Amino acid sequence: MMHAHTQYLADEIAENCADGLLSRREAMRRLGFLGVSTAAATTLLAACGGDDDGTAASQRATTTAAGSQNTQATSPPSTAGGVVAQQDITYPGDGITVRGVFAAPAGTALGAVLVIHENMGITPFVRSMVGRLAGSGYAALGVDLLSEQGGTAAQVDPGRISGLLNDNATSGRNVKDMKSSLQELQRRAPDAKLGAIGFCFGGSMTWELLKAGDPPPLAAAIPFYGTIASPDFTKTKAAVLAVYAESDSRVNANRDLAVGALNQARLTNENRTFPGVGHGFVRSIDDPSNASHQQAALAYAAMLDWFGRHLR
Repeated sequence: MMHAHTQYLADEIAENCADGLLSRREAMRRLGFLGVSTAAATTLLAACGGDDDGTAASQRATTTAAGSQNTQATSPPSTAGGVVAQQDITYPGDGITVRGVFAAPAGTALGAVLVIHENMGITPFVRSMVGRLAGSGYAALGVDLLSEQGGTAAQVDPGRISGLLNDNATSGRNVKDMKSSLQELQRRAPDAKLGAIGFCFGGSMTWELLKAGDPPPLAAAIPFYGTIASPDFTKTKAAVLAVYAESDSRVNANRDLAVGALNQARLTNENRTFPGVGHGFVRSIDDPSNASHQQAALAYAAMLDWFGRHLR
């Protein structure tokens, strides 16, 4: 039986293959780096097409058909004061030097937010989210969970990244680096309360950070479409907003387990499911032409509202 982190990353690869982002051949290769057997990989990739030349056939759609119902606002709200320039930084970790991307607000920080990336490391989306949060008044730090391997930029084969992140998750490295990043945020914004957000794999890591508990003390956290195995959140007092996508059935199957554990720990919590969108929909926050952009903007606004209530 696969470790929970391995299963999540393997399912992501299979989903990307089914959606045309990866060829079957490339998906098999990436599953191999995760340690998934050929037989298990073949079963996972049953929904994929045949082999091709190794390139993705199409761009993944994170939206549903144009006629889907939307019960929320008909136009996205204004969500930020702009995207602040980001800088690459390094800082002390637990036995290693941690790499990250940082952006500071123009004035006194309303809070300090850790941003935890998806399964491809530090991407333009992560950098933009860090800068967007700073534009909204928050000190923001995107941790590079590949720091032990020299950082995302040092990875010449993107196909190996999921395997490396899986190794770091199962060894406990990721939790150590996230906690070191919260300490760095405390140093840079000493009077600010701490928050954390994460997307996809980063959403799962946000759940793991909540499970690990203090120190440093998290005041609020928002896992975006991540899963958690054997949840126990009794070591934290963070207020948690769990974000899901209506069409993301794979992750949504874990929702009741996560929410039940939040309630059992007596944590302040809400869960929001955004209609008409699929896994990874917040990536469209920077693309107004994308049909998921409206819901991405609404999710960002919900995040700001949550932090406004629990980080100030």
